[in-house]
Amino acid sequence: MTRQASPSSSPTARRIAWLGGLLLALGGLSSPAWALYKVVGPDGKVTYTDRAPANQAAQALKANGSVSSTDTLPYELQKVVSRYPVVLFSSQVCAPCDAGRQLLKARGVPFTEKSVSTPEDAKALQRTEGTEQLPVLRIGSKQLLGYSATDWTSYLDAAGYPAKSVLPLNHRWATATPLAPVAVKVAPASGSSEVESTPQPSPAAPTAPAGSTPPGFRF
Repeated sequence: MTRQASPSSSPTARRIAWLGGLLLALGGLSSPAWALYKVVGPDGKVTYTDRAPANQAAQALKANGSVSSTDTLPYELQKVVSRYPVVLFSSQVCAPCDAGRQLLKARGVPFTEKSVSTPEDAKALQRTEGTEQLPVLRIGSKQLLGYSATDWTSYLDAAGYPAKSVLPLNHRWATATPLAPVAVKVAPASGSSEVESTPQPSPAAPTAPAGSTPPGFRF
């Protein structure tokens, strides 16, 4: 009596089953192209989603599907920041600057802060922003001179920033950095005196014209 092989035992069926298992295994190593977040459940099961889960932790994914350890902003906020980055030009002794900084933090607006505290900083502010007044707020290409809670709020709304903070609890605010390049002392060669080297300004920021130090800041 001739025994007929079952379909599941045929070479073709075994090959299909093997390929299916391989695809499932590879599926656990890479995320779908549409996925923005990777979620690991309490049981260890991995799922992917295009929306940030509200009730459990998730890892944000880069465009290529790899996990980003630094990109902790919610996806919707990432899009706004990429289109309309916020830059605050401020000074340490400046009550309006403090009020503006507090407004941005209270609303959860990620921003870069440039400190204006030296004559070199003042020249750079005049050169790049055309003013001596502080604070200056940049929302994308829009420049806002001086602090006005109403104006700042209106333009942040127009840019699409959330009205209330959606930042993660572990978000860390960046420290303010000087607006102008800081002179760096270069170790002298043997037998020569110490020299001071100042970094060259970027191509986008032309060299300041010769002249006396600009007058004091206006708040």
